[in-house]
Amino acid sequence: MSSSLGKLFKVTSFGESHGRLIGIVIDGCPAGLEISQSDIQKELDKRKPAQTAASTSRKEDDKADILSGIMDDRTTGAPICLAVWNNDVKSADYEDTRHTLRPGHADFTSYIKYGGFGDYRGGGRFSGRITAGFVMAGAVARKLLENIGVDILAHTTEIGGISAQSMDFNEIKQNVDGNPLRCADTEAAVKMTAAIEAAGRQGDSLGGIIEGIALGLPVGLGEPVFDRIDGELAKALFAIPAVKGVEFGAGFNSARMKGSENNDPFGIENGKVITRSNNAGGVIGGISNGMPLVVRVAVKPTPSITVPQQTVDIKNTQETQLKIAGRHDVCIVPRAIAVVEAMMSLILCDFALQAGFIAETV
Repeated sequence: MSSSLGKLFKVTSFGESHGRLIGIVIDGCPAGLEISQSDIQKELDKRKPAQTAASTSRKEDDKADILSGIMDDRTTGAPICLAVWNNDVKSADYEDTRHTLRPGHADFTSYIKYGGFGDYRGGGRFSGRITAGFVMAGAVARKLLENIGVDILAHTTEIGGISAQSMDFNEIKQNVDGNPLRCADTEAAVKMTAAIEAAGRQGDSLGGIIEGIALGLPVGLGEPVFDRIDGELAKALFAIPAVKGVEFGAGFNSARMKGSENNDPFGIENGKVITRSNNAGGVIGGISNGMPLVVRVAVKPTPSITVPQQTVDIKNTQETQLKIAGRHDVCIVPRAIAVVEAMMSLILCDFALQAGFIAETV
C-alpha cells in the first residue's frame, strides 16, 4: 500500500477510520517556520461536519496533536508527526455486514487485493476519515506558501446539479464563509441545501463540484515531462476519497472550443507578462505561468445510503440486498473543500521547494 506523497516536502499518511488515530508524518519541512497548534486546528475545523442535513452524526473532536518536529511554535527541521484521535467509534455497525460488499465503496477491490485482511471498519484506509491527516499537513504547507505570497482558496460551485454563479476571487473570498456549504453564491446555497435535505429524507446522497484557486504562484513551478504541476496536483486530488474527476482552467470545455477561443493571448501589465484570459488555468506545458491556478474536482455522491441496494455476500458468494446502517454524510462536498485546499498546498509547496522559492531555513 502506497501512503507517501511528495519529493522534498514528503508526507506519509497512517491510521484507519476506526483505529486508534489518524496521522501524518511530514519530512523535509524547513526549520524555523512559525506555526502553532491553533494554525493547524483552524484548517482541521473547516473539515469538521457542520450542524446541517449534509453531515454525518459522527462527532469527533479532531483536536490536532503535535507529536514531534515543532517546538515553541517553530519547526525544528526534524520530521513532524501530527495526529487526531478516534473517540466516537461505533464499529458494531459494520460487523453484521462485514462480508456484504457496499456498492460504491472499495470493499470488493480491497478484499481481493489484501486477501480479506484489510480493516473493514468504516472503510479503514479507504475512508474519508484519513483526510484529517492530509489537512494537518496542508496547514504546514500553507504557512510556507504564505511566506512567498501564495494564497489558496477552494469553494463549492455545484451540488446536485445546482450551479453557483461565477465570481472573481475577491468576491468568493468575501462570501465563502457565509454558509455551511462554503458556496459564495448565497442564493444557490439555499437551493443546494434544500436539495441535500430532500435527498437525506429519501435515504439518498448528492455529489458536486469544488473549485480550487491559487494566487501568487511564481512562474516556473513544475518538472516536465512526467512531474508536471497539473499532473502531480491531479494525482494528489485523486487521493481524496470520492473524487472522480479533475480539470484545469477551461478543462473539458476546451474540447468544444476553437483554437482562437481557447488560446490565452499574452500581454504586459505592470511590467510583467500576463495572459488576457485564463483558459489554461495557470498551467502551460505542465509549468505554472504566473496566472491564477484554477482546478475543479468532481465529487461523487456519498456511496453510503440507506436506500436498499443489490450486492453480493463475498464470503458465501451469494447475491443479496443491503441497506447500509451507520453515520454518513448526505453530501461530502462541504467537508472536502478543506481537503482540496490541503492537497493543493502540499503539491505547490513541494514544487516551490524544488524550484528554490522556499529556503531550507525559513
